[in-house]
Amino acid sequence: MASCLLWRGISRCRCSGSRLLLTSSRKGVQINPQTLARVTGVLFVITFATSIPPFVYHYAPVLDDPRYIVGGGGADNRVLTGAFLELLLIISNIGTALVLWPVLKRVNEILALGYVTARVVECVFIAVGILSVLTVVTLRQEAAAGADAGTLLTTGQSLVALKDWTFLLGPGFFGVVGTGLMLGYLMYTSRLVPRPLALLGLIGGPLIIASGVGVMFGVIEAGGGWQLIATIPEALWELFVLGIWLIVRGFNPSALSRLEDEPQ
Repeated sequence: MASCLLWRGISRCRCSGSRLLLTSSRKGVQINPQTLARVTGVLFVITFATSIPPFVYHYAPVLDDPRYIVGGGGADNRVLTGAFLELLLIISNIGTALVLWPVLKRVNEILALGYVTARVVECVFIAVGILSVLTVVTLRQEAAAGADAGTLLTTGQSLVALKDWTFLLGPGFFGVVGTGLMLGYLMYTSRLVPRPLALLGLIGGPLIIASGVGVMFGVIEAGGGWQLIATIPEALWELFVLGIWLIVRGFNPSALSRLEDEPQ
């Protein structure tokens, strides 16, 4: 969508030149939607900063070594740091939904509520995954006290498998249904961001879901090349558009004006 107002990052309402504000009907609190856009962008950048390091570094000892749970040395502090980062991920995930709510409900309240719900469900799966990893750490410490190694090894493998499934079903399904499909559709129809950019979410969401189904049924390898390729459009959508674009450009001011003109 081509609009010179998009490059200003300042919303204007109707022809008066006054700044568009969203008003809470309960307390009369006025909120600048461009501030919400930039806060949302910061939160999406935080989701990237807190979601990638645990899987590529902090959780590697647990996820890549089946015998970690019976090991002597361990890298417990490294794993615990990853769990802490994922706790921050949960906070930022829910924050992206709550901060956008005042704007998105003016587009489609049902889908906006669906996006909030999808984010919460995604975070529940993430929390279960965190608990599974922390349980591995606790049981590994018990191994030093003489716990049965065979039982610990079986339990550890089960907990790692649980972590893998929570990732596939949480961020890999509910996460993209919310952020890719629902939020992508809301942004596309409202033109709050340029429509070609919103298409990244509408394309990336189904690709990740399809790749996840392929992993579930053993058609493609988890973490393989096909699944990696399928994540590219969604990654660009969440990091570049919902993150960097909203921080730098904010919402399309003319789209905000149209939302203000529509009856509540």
